[in-house]
Amino acid sequence: MWHVTITVAGDRQPLKVAEAAVERFQHERPFLLSLRYDECRVEFTYWEEAANVVDAASLALRVWDEHRDSADLPPWQVTGLEVVDLDTFQGRQGAPSLSPAQAVVSRF
Repeated sequence: MWHVTITVAGDRQPLKVAEAAVERFQHERPFLLSLRYDECRVEFTYWEEAANVVDAASLALRVWDEHRDSADLPPWQVTGLEVVDLDTFQGRQGAPSLSPAQAVVSRF
């Protein structure tokens, strides 16, 4: 199990456009743990069940692009990626629940 954090960024969008886009993205990816946004970036986290860190990172790098058309997402690019194993994440945070949770959308 891998905890993934992805940041995408690009040209500034009207706030309402960015907000609507992340709401559509969240609808298509309902198991996001967190989702933050502003006019020119989005950061989201989720758990990935890939076999190893390379597979988890490869899958993570494609998530935004895979939903670009279906969720009408801005043409932003990945600017940050962190993938850590469960033990590392828990060592940082304590012992969080792994149950699926509806992410709370918030602005940066």
